[in-house]
Amino acid sequence: MKRIAILGSTGSIGRSTLNVIENNPERFQLLAMAAGSNTEAALIDARRWKPKVLSLASEQDAEKVRKQLKAEGLSGIEVVYGQAGTVSVATHPEVDFVVSAIVGVAGLKATYEAVRAGKEIGLANKECLVAAGELITAEARRQGKPLLPIDSEHNAVHQCMRGGRMNEVERVWLTASGGPFLSTPKSEFEKITVEQALNHPTWKMGQRITIDSATLMNKGFEVIEACRLFNMPPERVSVVVHPQSTIHSLVEFNDGSILAQLSVTDMRLPILYALTYPERISSDLRFNVLDLKRLDFCPPDLGKFPCLRLAYEAAEAGGAKTVALNAADEVAVAAFLKKEIGFADISKVVEQTIRETSDRHPESIEEVLAIDAEARNLAGRKLVQPLTR
Repeated sequence: MKRIAILGSTGSIGRSTLNVIENNPERFQLLAMAAGSNTEAALIDARRWKPKVLSLASEQDAEKVRKQLKAEGLSGIEVVYGQAGTVSVATHPEVDFVVSAIVGVAGLKATYEAVRAGKEIGLANKECLVAAGELITAEARRQGKPLLPIDSEHNAVHQCMRGGRMNEVERVWLTASGGPFLSTPKSEFEKITVEQALNHPTWKMGQRITIDSATLMNKGFEVIEACRLFNMPPERVSVVVHPQSTIHSLVEFNDGSILAQLSVTDMRLPILYALTYPERISSDLRFNVLDLKRLDFCPPDLGKFPCLRLAYEAAEAGGAKTVALNAADEVAVAAFLKKEIGFADISKVVEQTIRETSDRHPESIEEVLAIDAEARNLAGRKLVQPLTR
C-alpha cells in the first residue's frame, strides 16, 4: 500500500490523482492533502478521504474548515495552513509518495522539503524545476530518490528512455499542439482576446497554463524541465509542433532509432504511471490505434512565438534567468487575463524582465524565492511602462 500526499488536491491534477486512488484502493491510500483556498472542496474531500493532515491557504480558511469538521465529528483530521502547513503535508512521516501539483512557485518550498525528507515525488508542477531545478535535482540525487514527471510530455520521455541507456540518448523531442494560434498570422496577435487565448484545441487546463500554451511559454518551461530532469543541454532538447497531440514525446537514440509514446489525452495515465513506477498496472485508459488517421509535424515559429526563444535563452543561462522567466510570465499572464495588457505584450514583459535580471545562481530555496520576488516586482513595473522590444 503506497501512502500518498497531494499538494494541490483541488486542482485538475489533484482531482485526477484522487480518481486514480479511488480506482485502485488496494494499492493507494490518501494520507495528506494541501487544498489551497477552496474550502468547499476541501470539506468534501475531508469527508470522503479522512486524511490525517489537511492544509488550507490561510489561517481563516483553516479555522473555518476545522470548525465544520469538528461539528461533523471529524476532529481527528489535523487542519493546518500556509506554507508551513503545505510543508507538513509534504513531509508527513507516514507519506511514501508526494504528488506536487500546486501551480506556480507556491509549492516550491514544500516540494523541496519533500525531496529532502526522502519522499518519492510525482512532479506536475513545472515551475519547481524551472525556478529551482538545479537545487531540487541535486538533492534528489543525494537522496537517491526518483523525480517522476507527471507532465504528459516528460512522462512520455521517461517511458521512452526505458528503451535504452541514458548515454545512448541523442535527443529528446517534445511535441507541442501549437495552441489556438498556430495558423494565426503574427500581424493579428495584437487583436487576440482573452477568450480566444483560453480556447485550447486539445487540453482542458487551468487559465495560466492555457495562456502559456497559447504563447508556447509552456513548451519553453518544458524544455527547461527536460534539461533538468534528464540532465541534458538545451541544444539536445527540441520542440516539434504536432497539432493532433497524439504523440506526447519522442526520444532519439545514437543509432538513429526513435521511440515515441502514444496514449489517450488523459492525465490519469501519467499519474498512474508515476504512482506505480517501475511497475505498470492495468487500466481502462485505452487509445484506439484505428482512430489514428494522420500525424502532422512542423517546426515552431520562434518569430511568432518569442516566449519559446526566451525559454531556450534562459535554459542556456540557468540560475536566476530561469527564475525570472517564470516569475515575469506569471505576472504578465495575470495582467493579460485581467485585460490590462495585450497578448503580444506578454513576451515583451518577460524579455525586459529577464534582460534586467542578474545571471547569478541561487544556492538555496530562500535565495530562489528572493529572486522570484525581485523579478515579480520588476515585471510589475514593466506593466505600467511603454512596452517595447
